[in-house]
Amino acid sequence: MLEILHLDELMVAVDKPAGLLVHRTGLDAGETRFALQLLRDQLGRHVWPVHRLDKGTSGVLLFALDAGTAGLLGRRFEAGAALRKTYLGMVRGWPAAEGLVDHPLRRLADDARRGSDEIQDARTRFRTLARHELALPCARFPTTRCALVELEPLSGRRHQLRRHMKHIAHPLIGDATHGKGRLNRALAGLLGLQRLWLHALRLEIEHPADGRMLRIEAPLGPEWQAWAQHAVPAPAG
Repeated sequence: MLEILHLDELMVAVDKPAGLLVHRTGLDAGETRFALQLLRDQLGRHVWPVHRLDKGTSGVLLFALDAGTAGLLGRRFEAGAALRKTYLGMVRGWPAAEGLVDHPLRRLADDARRGSDEIQDARTRFRTLARHELALPCARFPTTRCALVELEPLSGRRHQLRRHMKHIAHPLIGDATHGKGRLNRALAGLLGLQRLWLHALRLEIEHPADGRMLRIEAPLGPEWQAWAQHAVPAPAG
């Protein structure tokens, strides 16, 4: 069963585990389990996803309980209005203490407008929470540097966080598309777990019924403790 984080007359939020698709897609035709169907069966009623999380991303996932609310919330997510999203991610290297990635992104070929070459404005705010060093050789270096970062997308582009972190040369660990395969495999072997290390920690959204601001959180799963067992906090500076 999916863990329910919030439930009212209009919407429901769940804690999506990593590795679970939101809904059926031709890009992963062999998959048989989906958050949409699992939640529908769990509640015994239809639900409508109002945004997406990548299959590998865990954390807060919001559904509407009727089509009208789904449309309203979907437009808000697309416009980035009346909401705020916060993610945690583990990245390669040591980024700056904080910063803003302001880098336009081309609409992906499998997005809503297939074949479109549209370039979309995209901005992501990041903040480094902790820097770590692992006893794992990386290229010509005897150790591997990584960092826990807080990410706030200020726009809602497909794979925005993954693409923006790659753009600043700090790809998310476990990202098979935008990261480093050899490093991902080495870290998976060290940690005993292979996943995309990206988690939707918090969603703050204006409730469609009365305008009150809701704050929905999904704590990090126990698998994140694996980093503490292998990574030693690095000195600041």
